[in-house]
Amino acid sequence: MCGIVAIVAQRAVYHDILDGLLILQHRGQDAAGVMTLDGQRLHLKKGNGLVRTVFSDSTETLPGNMGLGHVRYPTAGTDSSLEAQPFYVNTPYGMGLAHNGNLTHVDALKALLFKEGLRHINTDSDSEVLLNVLALALQKQAKSEPSVADIFDAVRTLNSLCKGAYAAVTVIADVGLLAFRDPYGIRPLILGERAGENGQAEYVVASESAVLHALGCTKFSDLNPGEAIFISKAGTLHRAQCAEQAILTPCVFEYIYLARPDSVMNGISVNESRLKLGEKLAQQIIQSNLYQDIDVVIPIPETARPAASSLAFTLGKPLREGFVKNHYLGRSFIMPGQNKRARAVQQKLSAIPQEFKNKCVLLVDDSIVRGTTSRHIIKMVRDAGAKKVYFASSAPMVLFPNVYGIDISRSDEFVAHHRTAEEVAQCIGADAVIYQTLDDLISALKSLNPNILQFETAIFDGHYVTTGVDDLYLKQIGGARLSCG
Repeated sequence: MCGIVAIVAQRAVYHDILDGLLILQHRGQDAAGVMTLDGQRLHLKKGNGLVRTVFSDSTETLPGNMGLGHVRYPTAGTDSSLEAQPFYVNTPYGMGLAHNGNLTHVDALKALLFKEGLRHINTDSDSEVLLNVLALALQKQAKSEPSVADIFDAVRTLNSLCKGAYAAVTVIADVGLLAFRDPYGIRPLILGERAGENGQAEYVVASESAVLHALGCTKFSDLNPGEAIFISKAGTLHRAQCAEQAILTPCVFEYIYLARPDSVMNGISVNESRLKLGEKLAQQIIQSNLYQDIDVVIPIPETARPAASSLAFTLGKPLREGFVKNHYLGRSFIMPGQNKRARAVQQKLSAIPQEFKNKCVLLVDDSIVRGTTSRHIIKMVRDAGAKKVYFASSAPMVLFPNVYGIDISRSDEFVAHHRTAEEVAQCIGADAVIYQTLDDLISALKSLNPNILQFETAIFDGHYVTTGVDDLYLKQIGGARLSCG
């Protein structure tokens, strides 16, 4: 999970790109970068840290009316600034790329790149591999300037070679801007259009629609799975389907946790999806013997608030805010390394004792992954005087590694690994744990867009939609992630 934004306008785009990255900061806080295109010259600045840290000089600018930006969440490789994006290659044409997602089987792609193009990969990032696959496909065409058809053919070649999840934006020097989405549409990518100063259309592409709204777009459309768009240096938009047998299979975790609630992806409002998940959870609780015992429903900020509000309304129970969150700390889930995550949990939340004392409390969170956050919060609530602590998760049990851009690559990291709900409750210190069922999760999302026939749910059911993800591969990536901390 990373955040990407790209803009083609009639004026300098640097500050608009920064504004877009600030809106996407929740998708990655490890590194940030911006690349702009000014005619034949590409300008790049990137580094480790938050957007406001990397781009702290308010007087600084990068020239160009076309460009892209990225916020990084490390799912592979290291936290080195060398792996901050965008990446750049100078052959052919000069190209820069920012990528959200994760490729599988990158070692085979690296070998292919060297064999067929003598291309050297300088980092452990799969995004650098993705850029070089695209660059090699264009290089083989051996043209001084690629046509629109050439660019779309290069994306078709990339789609035939690359496996995994990828939503990407690319600038090509003195040519234009390219954006494309993998054949399953696992990661989101949305196109927006706004009117420029002279009335000519300007375009914004981003991971979430909230960026498009903030930057003044009035027309919106998701890129289809396997679709690519190209915007020429003259500002002309072209679209093409570049993958056979593409089928939309968006990641359900976007709706549970990753995305902002004010975004719409694949025709589904993130906020509405979380409200639906709360309703589904409430129905489970009503059917259990816990319903009468609950005094108050309290969300764990921030992502769980919509689900908690609809759950409390359906139960007819009071909804209260029981925690104060330190907004100057980032999201603990996306921090690299277990030690950093544990420290962040201790620092970012404090309880309001009056909301818990002598009450049977139902806490609502978006998910339970490693159990670190849940265990600490439940202890905090008990210390505040709660009589009983029940814990509801908007997501089903997380049981399997993710290979599509979320940093949960080893099953033994998960608190639910080889445990029942009752055993998870004992492990995290709750009196009971209520998980969303996978059927209810899918039903809730399909009710908001019946045209989506399937979702990417591998972390819950172990079904990987791309080929080649077997036990051997999962063991390899688990070992690699363990070795790099």
